[in-house]
Amino acid sequence: MSSLRDRVAIVTGGAQGIGRAYCLGLAKEGAAIAVADMADPSSTVEAITQAGGEAFGVDVDVSDRLSTEEMARTVHERFGRIDILINNAAFFKKATVGPWYDLTDDEWDLAMAVNVRGVFLCCRAVHPYMKKAGYGKIINISSTVAWEGIPGFLHYVASKSALIGLTRSLAREVGDDGIRVNTLAPDLIPDEEILAKQGVEVNEAIVANRSLKRTQVPEDMVGAALFFAGPKSDFITGQSLIVNGGLMFE
Repeated sequence: MSSLRDRVAIVTGGAQGIGRAYCLGLAKEGAAIAVADMADPSSTVEAITQAGGEAFGVDVDVSDRLSTEEMARTVHERFGRIDILINNAAFFKKATVGPWYDLTDDEWDLAMAVNVRGVFLCCRAVHPYMKKAGYGKIINISSTVAWEGIPGFLHYVASKSALIGLTRSLAREVGDDGIRVNTLAPDLIPDEEILAKQGVEVNEAIVANRSLKRTQVPEDMVGAALFFAGPKSDFITGQSLIVNGGLMFE
């Protein structure tokens, strides 16, 4: 029997990239998937349904309270439950790289609106449904930059660092509701757009310093996500798991 059979998962930013990998991985284990994104989710939905799974797309702006509440309501109306939330949507690819003092107020606010407030709003939107069921798994996607403190990305680093504290505090708040809250922290997972922006040499330097010397790909995150989403982690909450091929250790 699939480990997530009869479970329902929302994956924000699920239309492409790492979010798509989460969706496909969860669906393979039997979960019904709500692909929540501002981008077109049809490719991910089609891939899941063609493989015999169940999925549908939900338009959501995670930085908007009403939009996240509508997302949760729509998913619950369709499936009758919400068991898993993966907060994957993030402001990253379009983020400015450069000295912290050159950051505009607007860009700082955008990073916080999507990467921090967006996670908070999505957690709050699904909470009533998980609380009523007495069960839930929330997985917040941080980044290894929260531990490394890399320069040139202050707004992004600050926002992803905030998720670690949010996870720990929220885990304390919702434990009595039967809800587990954990964090996954990937390293750089480059696509063509990221490589063009940051330079191939950045990824090459990262790979050279890993214990496992290869480029990280979206599928590298799936096993850890399945662990936190599934029953084998039912006694784990408030924790952070780094998945980076041994670049650095917590």
